[in-house]
Amino acid sequence: MVNPVIVALDVAEASHAVHLAGVLAGEAGGFKVGLELLSGPGPATIGAVAEAGRAPVFVDAKLHDIPATVGRAARRLGSLGARWLSVHASGGRAMLEAAVEGLAEGSAGRDAGVLAVTVLTSLDQEVLREVGITESPGKLTSKMARLAADVGCEGVVCSPKELGVVLTVAPQLVRVTPGIRPAGSAAHDQKRIATPQEALSGGATFLVVGRPITASPDPVAAIRRIVGAIGW
Repeated sequence: MVNPVIVALDVAEASHAVHLAGVLAGEAGGFKVGLELLSGPGPATIGAVAEAGRAPVFVDAKLHDIPATVGRAARRLGSLGARWLSVHASGGRAMLEAAVEGLAEGSAGRDAGVLAVTVLTSLDQEVLREVGITESPGKLTSKMARLAADVGCEGVVCSPKELGVVLTVAPQLVRVTPGIRPAGSAAHDQKRIATPQEALSGGATFLVVGRPITASPDPVAAIRRIVGAIGW
């Protein structure tokens, strides 16, 4: 891979996303297409971003539904070029298995893997209690990572704070880490965050970085600062 930075293209217009991907072609390890693009311009954005950015695309759909529906959605997104696809681990074993099977069928032999979402970086212990969950983010992540490994997911999406937990219970999983903020950057709506250096030293495989790059007047200079800071 070029480097471990996946640029989150959290923008509303496909033309904007494709433009950013083109500007950052050769600079990013991958690109993330999330719900804003999927629910607006639509899933065809996946292929356009992959072509413009010349890098794999992480489709952050965060699927969570009955197994049959998730399986069909995963198959479709795989056929459109998803290299990774996020699915909520809280949907349970059957749903994750359907996602793994569907994505493999849709990708037709091309490398593709499911990333199980553990605990969102916008959640902390207080917010979890509000919805009736008394376990800590770390304990929840541990259970979900074990399940993800057991059903054949390629990796997990986890907070930088839970990287050690995943390494302990399922070290074979790819660890994709959002909530990455270079020193001095605003946290925005993230609660459990880390700098790129902290996340990599903690065991992250890929770092998802959005606004510090995409909102910069010079996205190329911004990603190069991050890549340089982690010594890649």
